[in-house]
Amino acid sequence: MRKDVRILLVGEPKVGKTSLIMSLVSEEFPDVVPYRAEEITIPADVTPERVPTHIVDYSEAEQTDEQLFQEISKANVICIVYSVNNKKSIEKVTSHWIPLITENTDKDSRVPLILVGNKSDLVEHSSMETILPIMNQYSEIETCVECSAKNLKNISELFYYAQKAVLHPTGPLYCPEKKDMKQLCIKALTRIFKVSDLDNDGILNDNELNFFQRTCFNTPLEPQALEDVKNVVRKNLIDGVCDNGLTLKGFLFLHTLFIQRGRHETTWTVLRRFGYDDDLELNQDYLFPPLKVPPDCTTELNHNAYLFLQSVFDKHDKDRDCALSPEELKDLFDVFPYMPWGADVNNTVCTNDQGWITYQGYLSQWTLTTYLDVQRCLEYLGYLGYSIIAEQESQAAGITVTRDKKIDLQKKQTQRSVFRCNVFGDVGSGKSGFLQAFLGRNLMRQKMIKEEHRSYYAISTTYVYGQEKYLLLHEVFPDFDYLSDADLACDIVCLVYDVSNPYSFEYCAKVFKQYFMDSKTPCMMIAAKSDLPEIKQMYGCSPLEFCRRHKMPPPQSFTCNTAAAPSRDIYTKLTTMAMYPHARLRCMCTCNRCTFCLCQNFLNSELLQTVRAKLYAVVLRRHVSQADLKSSTFWLRASVGATVFAVLGFAMYRVLLKTR
Repeated sequence: MRKDVRILLVGEPKVGKTSLIMSLVSEEFPDVVPYRAEEITIPADVTPERVPTHIVDYSEAEQTDEQLFQEISKANVICIVYSVNNKKSIEKVTSHWIPLITENTDKDSRVPLILVGNKSDLVEHSSMETILPIMNQYSEIETCVECSAKNLKNISELFYYAQKAVLHPTGPLYCPEKKDMKQLCIKALTRIFKVSDLDNDGILNDNELNFFQRTCFNTPLEPQALEDVKNVVRKNLIDGVCDNGLTLKGFLFLHTLFIQRGRHETTWTVLRRFGYDDDLELNQDYLFPPLKVPPDCTTELNHNAYLFLQSVFDKHDKDRDCALSPEELKDLFDVFPYMPWGADVNNTVCTNDQGWITYQGYLSQWTLTTYLDVQRCLEYLGYLGYSIIAEQESQAAGITVTRDKKIDLQKKQTQRSVFRCNVFGDVGSGKSGFLQAFLGRNLMRQKMIKEEHRSYYAISTTYVYGQEKYLLLHEVFPDFDYLSDADLACDIVCLVYDVSNPYSFEYCAKVFKQYFMDSKTPCMMIAAKSDLPEIKQMYGCSPLEFCRRHKMPPPQSFTCNTAAAPSRDIYTKLTTMAMYPHARLRCMCTCNRCTFCLCQNFLNSELLQTVRAKLYAVVLRRHVSQADLKSSTFWLRASVGATVFAVLGFAMYRVLLKTR
């Protein structure tokens, strides 16, 4: 909505321009009329549309042509005033004023015109017969108002229509020649219909119509009023109502009717509620609401956003197979001005055997977009109508900005749900295979991926201690000398080498020493292609010895050359290390989910080490001597300590077992 409206009155001398302004302000006809009234501003609270209005007068006697041209360029709407009892002033409308205004305004954004027939109190006939052909000839003319400054007839209506012509213009919506809505308007209303069709059955039922009414006008429709609307459509359109619901054709017909009956404000209210500007383009403020993301913080979707995206998926998954076919995906993105997902998305997330994006993959792709480009995510949610359907102030309400990673490290805990793993390795080391294996694709399936559809990202879920987390793998281009900050910023580093290539490990060692040896980012070495014979690496030490020296976990064997889907244990290990970079996890089976692994990690945790030290201090307060060993007090203390340890250990075991 505009912040203000600027109205300019032009016309021949002595047609009553100044009198109209003064009669509006003083609510009485002035005894003395100056050549020109000063610019006046009507406050927002006394105008019907609640918008400040500036009214500007023009006087040929006091102003130059240059000043007139400047006022025309600044005006939002121009009232061309003529005298109903002066034919010459009517002729000047088409012979002088409309051409003059056209020459001094931008061709792409025509200023709406209002024809004002003043001094109607001096004649008994109407001038509309003469004016109607002019209105039909010039599409920029919004309406014509006959009024009288002397009798105060239609003075308020005149300026209301002028306001309305700016705030609710007919031009972008309707083509008078074709007597139909323009294509841009039809396109916008079609998107609005599809967003409002919550079950995607092509019909707005009573519940959907009431939700639409409440969303746009803050009030529901009474049952009788709802039935009256449908009856109007039934009488005029055969297929406008189906199964007692409004079809797209019926929805468009209703808005055409509103416009034809001069109720443009109804259609404009709907359009603006769904984010459209005066040019029927989605407003940038609507698509990109303000969202502050401090350094070292990440962006994730919150619970409400996931619920909304789940409802969108269910709405378009017509065959209920928990996957979106190409047709269903196209239907989902029909409310977008372009197709946002390319063929590479199918190689970034999980798909079914037919290559269709599954429910899991669908949410993963949204999570990836939010993490990598939150502005793009806000735009996409705007197209889907998140703020309207979820009844939120903006799409930003669906985004969670995580706290600074440094705070997570200090507190040794995190609330984040998405963890990034950058995968480094030399050419041919098996990085791409490692990414695709995360999505459940073995080597046979990977060979079917076209090079132009290849993705450098892979994202899916893993479970860490019973919690679902997203692991985002990013394959870093193997150019050692040109690693950007984005290549280095991550939660965990994965260094991949080919066990069958004697020169493959050297690249991983160099990357680690150059960029990560002194950082706090945990690293893991992956011995890829472990199904092939292992060859000694041509480096100063073996990969195992290298990992020991730098206090890294031993190299993890990995292969995607399997009959079934490759094992996911290694990805759970990566996610766990990303979640707890401060902890030295000594997991024997790399799953971090079984009771044994949980107990092992607990026993090696800093918390238990501290408790154990405290108990030792209590039980053994001083150095144990030979005399102590013979003392009953010493053995009593030792027994108490052992009992405490046993009880605590058994209790923790039961708790961990119960959670599993």
